[in-house]
Amino acid sequence: MTVSQAIVEFLAHQYTVDGDTRVRTIEGVFGIFGHGNVAGLGQALKQLSVSNPRLMPYHQGRNEQGMANQAIAFSRVTRRLSTYAVTASVGPGATNMLTSAAVATTNHLPVLLLPSDTFANRVADPVLQQLEQPFDATLTVNDAFKPLSRFFDRISRPEQVYSAMLNAMRVLTDPSETGAVTVCLPEDVQAELIDVPEEFLADREWHIRRPRAERSSIDRAVAAIKAAKRPMIVAGGGVIYSNANAALRNFVEKTGIPAGMTQAGVGSLNWDHPQNLGSVGATGTTAANRIAKDVDLVIGIGTRYSDFTTGSRTAWQNPDVQFVNINIAAFDAIKHGSSIALVADARDTIEELTHALAGYNVEPHFEREYATEKQTWNSVVDASFVDQKRELPSQAEIIGAVQAATDPTDVLICAAGSLPGDLHKLWRVRDELGYHVEYAFSTMGYEIAAGLGVARAGRDAVVMVGDGSYLMLHTELVTAVAEKLKFITVLIQNHGYASIGHLSETVGSQRFGTKYRYAKAAANDHETGEALPIDLAMNAESYGVKVMRVEPGPNSINDLTAAMHAAKAHEGGPVLIHINSDPLIYAPGGEGWWDVPIAEVSTLDSTKQALENYKEQKKRQRNYL
Repeated sequence: MTVSQAIVEFLAHQYTVDGDTRVRTIEGVFGIFGHGNVAGLGQALKQLSVSNPRLMPYHQGRNEQGMANQAIAFSRVTRRLSTYAVTASVGPGATNMLTSAAVATTNHLPVLLLPSDTFANRVADPVLQQLEQPFDATLTVNDAFKPLSRFFDRISRPEQVYSAMLNAMRVLTDPSETGAVTVCLPEDVQAELIDVPEEFLADREWHIRRPRAERSSIDRAVAAIKAAKRPMIVAGGGVIYSNANAALRNFVEKTGIPAGMTQAGVGSLNWDHPQNLGSVGATGTTAANRIAKDVDLVIGIGTRYSDFTTGSRTAWQNPDVQFVNINIAAFDAIKHGSSIALVADARDTIEELTHALAGYNVEPHFEREYATEKQTWNSVVDASFVDQKRELPSQAEIIGAVQAATDPTDVLICAAGSLPGDLHKLWRVRDELGYHVEYAFSTMGYEIAAGLGVARAGRDAVVMVGDGSYLMLHTELVTAVAEKLKFITVLIQNHGYASIGHLSETVGSQRFGTKYRYAKAAANDHETGEALPIDLAMNAESYGVKVMRVEPGPNSINDLTAAMHAAKAHEGGPVLIHINSDPLIYAPGGEGWWDVPIAEVSTLDSTKQALENYKEQKKRQRNYL
C-alpha cells in the first residue's frame, strides 16, 4: 500500500467508545486537492470509492477553513465522540486551515488536519508554493500549526505512519487533551510504498476516559459547599461534553444551588429551569450577574473562565469568594487559584457530590432572591421580543421571532459580531445541544460551515449571522447545495460590523471603520458616504440557495415569522432568509463589563469621556487569586 492508502484505511477502522455508545471516530474526509495531495490522499480516497464506497465517505469543499469548521461543528454536536479528517494541498491550501486549528484547540473540539507538505527528499526543491527560509531548511509553512495544535507530527518517512496516526487518535479521543491534531504529509511520502501489518488496519476502539476525583478533594468540596451561604455554579462546555446534563439537573434540584451559563455551557439546563439564571459575565443576564456579585463560593464545572465569563474579573465582588473547580484538564481546574481543584470527569464528580450532599439545601431566602431575579429578567426578555412595528426591527425582535418559529431540538448556530452577546442573554434553549455559539475564538465566517457540520450530524440547524461575518466565508453554501443538505440561515443585514461599531462608540472612536459605505478620500473614512449597494440575498441565490427576502417595513417581523415557517417546510437543500435591521437599537443590558483599554491621551472628546468611564469600571476589577 501507499502511505496515503494506509492512512485512509486506518482511519476507517477507528471507533470511539463511551459506555454503551460506539461510533466512528473519523466519520469521513473533507478534501480540496492540489499538487500536494492529488496523487496521495486524493488517489487513496478515489481508489476506496471504487472498491468500497461506504468505508470512508468523501466530501468536497470550497474553502479549506470552511471544511475544517464543518468538522469542528460536527464534533460539538456529537459531544466530541466523532469528527472528520480534512486534507489540503501544500502551501496556501494548508495555511487556510490555520484559523480552524485555533478554533478547535481553543474550544477543546477534535479535528484531524492532514495538510500536505513539501518534498521530504528535497529533489524538487523548492516546489511550487514552498516557503523557503535561509536560516532553517527544515521549516515549512506547516510549522505554523505547532502552536495551534494539541498534537503535531510530520511523516517524513513511511515507517513513521504508525506512531503518528496512533498518537493522533490518542489525542483526538482524550477529553483533556483534544483539539486540533495536525499530521503533515510530504507529497512524495504520501505516494511511497509501505508494507502494512494487518493489525494496523484492524478495528480499534478508543475508550473515553472518565477519571474520578480524589476522595480528599470531594470531601473538601462538600465541606466548602456546606459552609457557603451563597454558592453559585458556573456551567461550561464540559457539562455538555461529559454528557452531564441530567447529573447537573439532579444536583441543582437536590441542593437549590443556582447556575449561570458560559457560552459553551448554554444547554446545561433548559432556560426555564428554576435554578438556571441564564448567561453570566460580560454578556450575562441581570439575574446571573446580580447573584454572582455577592456569592461566597463559585462552583465551576467544565469552564475555562474566559474574560467574558468573569466579566474581565468583575463578576464576583465578594472579597472572600472561593472557587471549587471541576475540570478534566488540570490547567483549567486551578484557574483563579482555586483552593479546591477537582481534576476529574464532570458527570461522575457531580454525581459524587450529589450523593455526599444528601439532605443539604441552600437557605430559602437565597432561593427566593434568585427566583425573583430570574422572573425579572424573563420579563425584560419578553418585552424585548415584542414587535414594535419599526421600519427596521431591532436584533432582539428578530431573535424573538426566530425563537418562536423554531422547534425545541433545532440547533442555533452563531459565532461572531453582536449576535453572540444578544443570543447569550436572550436565546431560550430547550435542548442540551440546542445552542452552538463558537465564542472561544469567536471566528467570523464560522457560521455557514458550522450549519453544514450540524446538518451532517442529523440535526436541524438555524444559523444566525450578520452581514460582516457572512462576507468572511459563505462559499460553503455551495457545498450544501451540492449535497442537498438542509439548514436555515437567517442573514441580518445591518451594513457594517455592528458589534465593533458599538464597541467603537464605547471606547470613544465613533464607529470608525465599521460601516459598509463608499470611501470618502478627503475625510479618510467610510462613515459619511452613501451605503454600499450590497445585495447578499442575490449572492446566495447565485449559489442555488433557496432565498426568502423580508423587506423593510412595519410588517417585517410578521414576514420573518412567515418566512421561518416556510423555510422549516422547505425540502431539498439550504434556505436563506434575508432581513434588514437597525444596528443602533441594542438588546437589554445585563450589567456585565468587558475590559477593552481606552487611549490614555486623545484630542477627541468622545475618547476622553470613554476613558473616565473606563477608570470607574476598573475600580471593580479584582484578582481572584
